[in-house]
Amino acid sequence: MVGPRFPKSPIPGSLMSGATRRSALGLLLGAPLLSACAGVQQSLSQFSNPFSSSAPPAQPAGPPQQATTAGTGGVKVGLILPLSAAGNAGLAAQSMRNAAEMALAEFQNPNIQLLIKDDNGSPQGAQAGAQQAVDEGAEIILGPLFAQSVPAVAQVARTRGISVIAFSTDSSIAGRGVYLLSFLPESDVNRIVEYSASIGKRSLAVLVPDNAYGNVVEAAVKAAAPRRGGRIVAFEKYGADRATPARTVAQQLGSADALFIADDGDAVVTVADAMTAAGANLRNIQLLGTGLWDNPRVYASAALQGGLYAAPDPAGFRAFSGRYRTKYGAEPIRTATLAYDAVALVAALARTQGTTRFSPDVLTNPSGFAGIDGLFRFRADGTNERGLAVMKVTQGGGVAVAGSPKSFGA
Repeated sequence: MVGPRFPKSPIPGSLMSGATRRSALGLLLGAPLLSACAGVQQSLSQFSNPFSSSAPPAQPAGPPQQATTAGTGGVKVGLILPLSAAGNAGLAAQSMRNAAEMALAEFQNPNIQLLIKDDNGSPQGAQAGAQQAVDEGAEIILGPLFAQSVPAVAQVARTRGISVIAFSTDSSIAGRGVYLLSFLPESDVNRIVEYSASIGKRSLAVLVPDNAYGNVVEAAVKAAAPRRGGRIVAFEKYGADRATPARTVAQQLGSADALFIADDGDAVVTVADAMTAAGANLRNIQLLGTGLWDNPRVYASAALQGGLYAAPDPAGFRAFSGRYRTKYGAEPIRTATLAYDAVALVAALARTQGTTRFSPDVLTNPSGFAGIDGLFRFRADGTNERGLAVMKVTQGGGVAVAGSPKSFGA
């Protein structure tokens, strides 16, 4: 199968300034990434539940792996992953490493060399790996995965004036040269609230979990609704007791035309069942959710049929999965695309942007970049914005009702 093709330069000669430069840069990682391949989409929530990677695993890690390199280019790039961490974290790290090396193989003659460091799932290991990478000449660092390891890496990077593109979902650790290439709940909320308003559903009842994820979603939905001419007519948080908040919201559904439940698959089903038990007829209201709804339990729930949620267009991951299976004989984890996109991005920038290739001005280009999961761009505060599709819950899985945007607005 032919991998993605990247132009040697978006424009003949050096890139132009102004709008032309922004447009060209925004197309660096364009449509070839989405070439058709067979494959079964994994659940987005399986490995990308926000804040699930905020802390290292409780189990003891294995012995640290030796540092290795991939590629022979002149531009050195640090890649820090918890390769020897216990359990799913170590498995995820290996899949992300495979994806990073796959990006190198599929990019035509990349001028980069990956300096791959194992952080052992700890801040101390991440800091040591970052120090090794910069001492060896790394111009930018990709990773780490765990939120609590990011500040340790950032401290090293800032002493050398270089940027970090981390994979954590905790937006509180972004900023000052630390950019997050991950699935942030804020993008999900903004997209689904925008779409809801576009179909005339502007009065929202909201149920979110009483945890860190719920706090982020609460801030995002309370900001997004009024921007789109909407209002929140009922808002409740829930902990172990779903029944009481569900009853409270059920009593106020008469003034709402949409019900937004932000949680992972198991919890969403439980909350929907609690709403039904409280007397709510969920068929009479538009259900809304986030990318964590991409879950077999949600699709199997009778109460959630017809619900809408924001998520990356699955076509990109299906194409990526097919190529990954061909190369490695296994399925990638859902967030392996983050490592692929990070490496593809730095390879493209190294080819086209000269000595300013990893500067904040280049990384925060407002036109953004097109990756496996669609458009993305970094904000100056280090968070990101993604161009997401809107999916509908059916018993056969998620079905797109609105595609991902082809470009970002202002």
